[in-house]
Amino acid sequence: MMRKKRRSSVGNVAGTTTATKAKKSRSAGLQPKEAASEETSENVFVTFVKQAGVNLKHDGTSHEIAVDQVVFQKRIQQQLQKSPRYPGILKEFITGLEAYIENPDRFRNCLLPCIPQQSEGDMSSVSSFQESLLRMFLGIEMLQTLIINTLLEKLPEFMLDGTVDGGLNIPRMIINQLKWLDRVVDTKELAVKLMELVSVAPVEVQRDIITSLPEILEDSQHNDIAKELNSLLQENTQLTVPILDALSSLNLSSSLLTEVREAVMATLAAVQLEDLPVVVKFILHSVSASDASEVVSNLRKKLELEQCVLPPALQASQSRMKSKSAAASASTAASGSSQDSVALILDCIKSAVRFQKTISEAWLKAIESVDEVENHKVLDLLLLFILHCTNANQSRRGAERVLKLKVRSGLIPEALLQKTFRGYSQVMRGYFPSILALAQSLLRSPDPCVVPFGGHMYRHSFSVFDSYCQQEVVGSLVTHVCSGVGGEVDVALELLCSLVMEKPSEMALYAVFVKGILDYMDNLTPQQIRRLFHLLSTLAFGQRQQGSHIQDDMHIVIRKQLSSTVPKYKRIGIIGAVMVVGSMGALRPKGKESQSGSLSQETLRQVTALLELVKSSSESSPEAAALYYDELASLIWSATLDPQVQEMIGTSVLDDFQEDFVVDIGPDITGSFPLPAHVMYNLDEEESQGSIAINLLPLLAKEAQNKGEQQSQTGKQQRRVSTLCLSPFFRLLRLCEEKRHQGDLEEIDALLGCPLILTNMDAVDKVESLSKAERELLCTLLFHTINWFREVVNAFCKQEETEMKMKVMTRLQNITFLQKLLERALAGTPGYVPPVANFDGETTDGMTPGFSVPVNKAKKDGTGKKRKAPGKNAPDGVSQPEEATEAEETQQEQPEKEKEKESRPGVSLTAYRPFFRELDMEVLSVLHCGSLSRSLLDSELHTKVREEVLLGPTELVFLLEDMLNKLEFSLTAGPAKRAPFLKARADKSVGFSHLQQRSTKDIACYCIQLLPALCTHLENCHNHFQTLLSENNGVVDGPSTDVEEYLVMSSGYQLLLQVINTTFSWSGFSHPGQRSLLKKALGVLAGRLKEGGPEPTLEQLVKHSFEYLLNFRSTMPSLSTALCLSQLLSTVSEKGGNPGAYREQTASLARRFLSQSWVTASGERERGSKFNEALHTLLSIYMEHVNDVLKSVEEIAGDGITELINASKDESSASWPTLNRQTFLVYYKVLMAELEKAARRIPAGKMNDSSEAQSEKLLTWNLAVRDFHILVNLVKVFDSRPVLNVSLKYGRLFLESFLKLGMPLLDYSFKRHKEDVQSLLKTFQLSTRQLHHMCGHSKMHQDTSLTNHVPAVKKSLELFVYRVKAMLTLNNCQEAFWMGNLKNRNLKGEEILSQRSQGSDDDDEEEEGNQDLPRPQEPSDHEGQESDAEEITKINGNEDCTDDSD
Repeated sequence: MMRKKRRSSVGNVAGTTTATKAKKSRSAGLQPKEAASEETSENVFVTFVKQAGVNLKHDGTSHEIAVDQVVFQKRIQQQLQKSPRYPGILKEFITGLEAYIENPDRFRNCLLPCIPQQSEGDMSSVSSFQESLLRMFLGIEMLQTLIINTLLEKLPEFMLDGTVDGGLNIPRMIINQLKWLDRVVDTKELAVKLMELVSVAPVEVQRDIITSLPEILEDSQHNDIAKELNSLLQENTQLTVPILDALSSLNLSSSLLTEVREAVMATLAAVQLEDLPVVVKFILHSVSASDASEVVSNLRKKLELEQCVLPPALQASQSRMKSKSAAASASTAASGSSQDSVALILDCIKSAVRFQKTISEAWLKAIESVDEVENHKVLDLLLLFILHCTNANQSRRGAERVLKLKVRSGLIPEALLQKTFRGYSQVMRGYFPSILALAQSLLRSPDPCVVPFGGHMYRHSFSVFDSYCQQEVVGSLVTHVCSGVGGEVDVALELLCSLVMEKPSEMALYAVFVKGILDYMDNLTPQQIRRLFHLLSTLAFGQRQQGSHIQDDMHIVIRKQLSSTVPKYKRIGIIGAVMVVGSMGALRPKGKESQSGSLSQETLRQVTALLELVKSSSESSPEAAALYYDELASLIWSATLDPQVQEMIGTSVLDDFQEDFVVDIGPDITGSFPLPAHVMYNLDEEESQGSIAINLLPLLAKEAQNKGEQQSQTGKQQRRVSTLCLSPFFRLLRLCEEKRHQGDLEEIDALLGCPLILTNMDAVDKVESLSKAERELLCTLLFHTINWFREVVNAFCKQEETEMKMKVMTRLQNITFLQKLLERALAGTPGYVPPVANFDGETTDGMTPGFSVPVNKAKKDGTGKKRKAPGKNAPDGVSQPEEATEAEETQQEQPEKEKEKESRPGVSLTAYRPFFRELDMEVLSVLHCGSLSRSLLDSELHTKVREEVLLGPTELVFLLEDMLNKLEFSLTAGPAKRAPFLKARADKSVGFSHLQQRSTKDIACYCIQLLPALCTHLENCHNHFQTLLSENNGVVDGPSTDVEEYLVMSSGYQLLLQVINTTFSWSGFSHPGQRSLLKKALGVLAGRLKEGGPEPTLEQLVKHSFEYLLNFRSTMPSLSTALCLSQLLSTVSEKGGNPGAYREQTASLARRFLSQSWVTASGERERGSKFNEALHTLLSIYMEHVNDVLKSVEEIAGDGITELINASKDESSASWPTLNRQTFLVYYKVLMAELEKAARRIPAGKMNDSSEAQSEKLLTWNLAVRDFHILVNLVKVFDSRPVLNVSLKYGRLFLESFLKLGMPLLDYSFKRHKEDVQSLLKTFQLSTRQLHHMCGHSKMHQDTSLTNHVPAVKKSLELFVYRVKAMLTLNNCQEAFWMGNLKNRNLKGEEILSQRSQGSDDDDEEEEGNQDLPRPQEPSDHEGQESDAEEITKINGNEDCTDDSD
């Protein structure tokens, strides 16, 4: 059989079959002589190979194999073993092989795979793929080591050749022979030789060898080779990638892996940019769960992406330096490749995050732990986008949470976002969906601190990404606008406006999207509609008119809305039309549209036509006309119109106003009116002949008459003039004049002093005797007059002449006087609805029907409030006393009719604020006026107005109230609340539309300009009360006190402090850019105390301001004013870097106010809900600033309340005069709340605490538990329902804090401090028992407000029992614990009989062994614990049996 096979194989060798895959050799042919010599030396090798079944080819074609390679290997092995010369034959064989492969072509042939020899008959005798000849020899174990040596000795010959012409790399082919061998005979030796080769080879070969190591060596060698590779890594950074590639494929021990990883991390800074992805991948893929957070944190610190990408400016400068032709392409390629590397790095991180749960958590943790702005990097933002994008392990929610947290605390600023977008736009493009989703989430957030950041994300996305992304951004912003959520809509519109301004040509492409918002205007406020039309008209009619394709749609919408009969839609049409006029008629820079820069005739014609259309559409409705005048006035105030348009509007307005509202005064007034007509409030007495007046009463009478006629007669022949339009029309006229004459109002200055045709105001005194129509007419007349004066003051407050200033001051006095009359008139006219004054409110038509003000109520939640909650630092009740004082002022208003004081109450005008015209910010400049020069008065004016030149207290209060409203509306940021479903919203912005057009920074700057004047008034108030106190021997209710003046002055004092506090509470001051503004503001306060000297630091300014304000503490007229001062001091102290320095002073000041007896000017003690609210806040401030809360609680509860219990019914505590039976609940609530807060702040006990630390914490808990015991036991004396409610609520919270923080401490300190722990538990058990009695009392009385707390309290009490048991068990003293059923008792300790039968159900209270029945101790298993048990036995032996146990 063997012989037969051999014959056939020899036949095969002799055959002359040509190979199909012949390749040309490098040398064309061999010399015959050379061939002959080789044959002799190769005899053994060639013979054996041929006999085994391989046909060696010498013509450059591959060797042919006739048998399967396994058969070939077996034959060679057998031939060698059976040879008589074995084992010497092995050496001969190898020598023959070496001789054979001396020729490079033959060597290459031996490295290439053999091809199967195919005979005609048998197609499948050999498999299609065969190994190379040398590879087959390597599979023969007896030859393997010798062949490996031969190959590795041969390798250096080809090291420097690189790739030969056939495209074959010989060194790589040699290394490939060694891969994936079935068995390596001497793997250690092989490893050594390979590493020797690495040390001498060129870089290319080194890389090939290193990357092949995992495929060549067996697992046993992996650790050793890894160590060598690690040391090589330190020496040669060129080999970083192959080494890491190899290391990540090796099977290493965890300790070695950690060592390698640390070494790699150390070289991270020196790694080439293109190698970084591999390094990062290795680091992250070699992480275990235990060290993930540490590794990731280190990687985050070391990975500096900022250094990977050149800034755009540098790229540009480099490209300029390069040659002109190649410059641009090279620089963009460089920046592109660096961004590609960053993208690859992020992809590595992304895959690690996606497949390893611990890594996503570790990245979040690493980013969250950074607590300095400068330590945050671009990488942090990119990672948050990656985590959001992959959503591995719910990381999306985590990324969103961390981003919001960082933005809110200011740690990730807008500058970092900008840097990320500018430097990594290509990379970030891949995460665009996540960026968009995060921006949406931030913009929808109710937290005002994070909303702007979402806006920046949108803006930068639009700026740096492609058109698809831009379209998505615009679409998303449009969705926000259509959501109807107030804050969200405002921000989105603001963003769209800024994009239109910055990138009009790009935005024009998406004008159609923005136009879609026109279908959703029902939910928008007038201010939002204004912004929407502003941005659409800028796109459609702006200078470049890129969005001209939507012009027709805009015209159609506006005409449709204007022609509507529904007031809401007509209002939208008017606002839209005026905005379009603003864009079409805007002043063009020269050279844009025509040579002169003025409007073309066609545009002017369109503007005129549009204005005419609006005017004719709004004539039928006075509200619509008034809105048109207001909108046009706002446009003229805010925009710069073309002079032609300006002139056209100005002239028609002046003529129309004179025609409609101004009449010449004759000797008598003709016509019959419901009330007798009088010319009133003339300031130009000497010009009474031929002077003019405002025709108010006749017009009102005519309106009333027309209303009656309107039902019978529908057609109208002439344009009707409405008094509603008086104030808006005058505002428009004034602003036109200001614009036309650069602020000079000489043309219309007669209107400041001119009188009005009204009725005699004595009618107010006999208001009850008038008919309902007359009373309503009188009220309407008063509203219109006040609004006229308010607009007049708006107009002329900026005039500099003294005479003008004095007239403005007089008009202010007229307003305050008329308001008092109006309060009384309204009190006599129940159910009266005033005329609308602010026409852009949510519902100019719908505001009125539901409006009604009950008499004698100082509070009203109507369509607006005069004084909303006073912001962050002031509690709800602070600013309310003025409302009361207003009512009281009016009650004591008429000295000539003393007897009517009681019979006629006044109505507070607080609820009527929406019906008064808005005062401009500029009016507040009147606060600068002290008194005007007396000499001017004597020489130029009659003595009659001598008393009217001072800014009186009433006018001061009037201006300050208005200022406070404005500041609270604009500077106090409330959270963006969602509109409640199916509920009408009370529009808080009515009466602030002019204010909304200013930025908060402008308003803050204006307030700071007013600060010196406010300080002067503050000092005047202080001096007034100081004088009052000195005159009355230190009491406020002396005989010389004028009660009314006292109320007004104290109201002014409080308002001044509130205004200054609201200014300093502005959140904008915390922004680094506003630091200079803050210094300027503090400088005003500090400068009142100490002038001159070098430029002070912020800290010094805070210190001097604090000292200045502290001086006012001696003259506080009421507790609420004292609270305002405390809050202001607290606000100012927080502006410095060290608020802790002022804690003690703030606390002692609050203590001083709490220890003062507060009485009103009439001598009664201050009381009431407002007083209680102020007291609550002041006491909270005291407790927050005091050094030791627990000590203070004990002082008040132990001393103050004990004094109160012993005092008679109406008396107060001696040491705390504000503590009496009416205010006990306030004190009790604050003490309980602060005690619970203090308990939460005690650090939890740890096992490794020292004995001193443990005893210190135990001492603190002892104090807290003692305070709690005192407070809980007070319920026995003060057992009213509110006190019980507070006790149950905070009792449970305190108990939970004790279980969470106190019990772990007892676990660890029981052995060392046994007595302390036991006494603490005894005291605490008395309190828990009292809580149990309260639960029984609540159930017995079936009071739901109390029983709601019972389940939670009982659960906590039960937890406490088992927790103590666990503590004792932990310390091997479980025998000392005994538990029984506790009987239900009431507050007095009497058993609740009705529940005796159910005693077994109520087993939810406790008896701890260390306070109860003595029990014989069983010996402890642990000798070391025996003494503890005995100690407890002794204590138990001394205890009485408690009567609560069943």
